[in-house]
Amino acid sequence: MAFILNIETATKNCSVAVAKDGVTIALKEFAGEGYAHAEKLHVFIEEVLQQSNIQFSDLNAVAISMGPGSYTGLRIGVSAAKGFCYALNLPLIAVDTLELLARKISVENGAIIPMIDARRMEAYTAVFDAGYNKVRETKAEIITEGFYDDISGAIHLVGDGAAKYNEVLPAGKFVYHDDVIYPSAAQMGLLSYNKFTQDVFEDVAYFEPYYLKDFIVGK
Repeated sequence: MAFILNIETATKNCSVAVAKDGVTIALKEFAGEGYAHAEKLHVFIEEVLQQSNIQFSDLNAVAISMGPGSYTGLRIGVSAAKGFCYALNLPLIAVDTLELLARKISVENGAIIPMIDARRMEAYTAVFDAGYNKVRETKAEIITEGFYDDISGAIHLVGDGAAKYNEVLPAGKFVYHDDVIYPSAAQMGLLSYNKFTQDVFEDVAYFEPYYLKDFIVGK
């Protein structure tokens, strides 16, 4: 039996879950206009542990959504995960944020393209097939008309970055899932459990989030 604490803070969604043997048994999340991660993350962690009727000492690992995404959000989530792993002597697991977003929908065929807003006219994207196998690597892209002409079949766009491209990528070949905006820790359970059973762990001291882009200081 394995209890894994899953943390997703790569976007505006502050999301925390506890999974038992790959099945999510408790979830707490909040997505506001601003980033409330510093305020809510540790409160949510305590709440999901209480909902699961377990204590920190019962955890077998901590999993973090590794990015790409918000620089600040990723730093907050990774710092918390590292702290718990160090204090409790637990392994650290990293999960691809874009895969989490892709797994929020289920399709029989075609491609799934998760898009996380990267500001300006860019989005963090990757391409997955219907079985969630990554067929195009993660990039920060400026999406233009004809960008996905090499992909056959329906293309499903999910995430807050997809809204930027309604005019550039018109409906038809492109299917917009407007109700799917942010990745969630709810989809982390099976992925983190599979890595746990295969001993695929990160170095707690040296692990860094996958920022993909350099941090730009705002005004």
